[in-house]
Amino acid sequence: MVYEIKTQGKFKFIEEGEGEPLVLLHGLFGAMSNFSGLIDYFRNYNKVVVPLLPLFDLNILDTSVSGLAKYVHKFVETRGYSNIHLLGNSLGGHVGLVYLLKHPEAPVKSLTLTGSSGLFENGMGETYPKRGDYEYIRKKTELTFYDPAMATKELVDEVFDITTNRLKVIKIITLAKSAIRHNLGEELRDIKIPTLLVWGLNDTVTPPMVGEEFKKLIPNSELHFIDKCGHAPMMERPEEFNKILHPFIEKLKKQ
Repeated sequence: MVYEIKTQGKFKFIEEGEGEPLVLLHGLFGAMSNFSGLIDYFRNYNKVVVPLLPLFDLNILDTSVSGLAKYVHKFVETRGYSNIHLLGNSLGGHVGLVYLLKHPEAPVKSLTLTGSSGLFENGMGETYPKRGDYEYIRKKTELTFYDPAMATKELVDEVFDITTNRLKVIKIITLAKSAIRHNLGEELRDIKIPTLLVWGLNDTVTPPMVGEEFKKLIPNSELHFIDKCGHAPMMERPEEFNKILHPFIEKLKKQ
C-alpha cells in the first residue's frame, strides 16, 4: 500500500487511522516501508504515525542519537500528540530511549523496543561501507534477516544507493559511532513506563542477550522472542509481532 506523506514545516510523516497515536521510529537503513505490516494492521485501532527521521539532513554536529531525539521531541510538540505508544526498531529504539530520558514529561504512555541499539550492537563492521561493492552490500543486508530472501533487490538497491553517496556515508558512519558511544546502561532504570521488548531469536545485530539485558535494566518491562526471525521482527514476522503488540497496547488503553 502507498501512504500519503504529509508535511508540516520541516517535518515529513505518515499519519493513518484514528485513536491513541502509535509512533514508529525506523533505524539507520530503515524506511517507512519497514512498517507496512504494522501500519496496515494498527490503522484500524490507532492513529499510526511514522516520522521520516532526517538521517542525512541534520548538520554534522546534530547528526547523532541526541540530535534525532531532539527532532522527535519537536515533532511530537508540533503535532500536539498525547497518550503516545512509542515504538522503535534498531537505531529508532535508541532514539526513542534518549527522547524519553531527556524528556520524562513527554506524553508517552508505553514504549516498544525491537532489535534496539543502546546497549550493544554488531555494527556493519570496520570496513563498512564498501562503496560500489554491490555484492558486499547484498550480503550485509541479508544478515539483517533470518531469511535472506527478505533482502529483496529493491531493499538492497536502497542501501546500495545510500552507500554510493559520499555525504550519506559520512552521516551513516557518524550516526553509527554516536550510537556506540551513547551507551545507556544504568540510565535505563529511569524508564518507568510500561515497556514491551520484542526480539528475533536469530538476531545477529543485537543478539537475544541484548533483549535480556534491556529486560533486566528497564523496571516495568516484558520480553518476547520470535523464532526464525532476525533484527527486524516487524518486517520479517509481522503477524506474530502484531499478535504480541496489540494486546499490550489494548490493555493500556483501558488505563
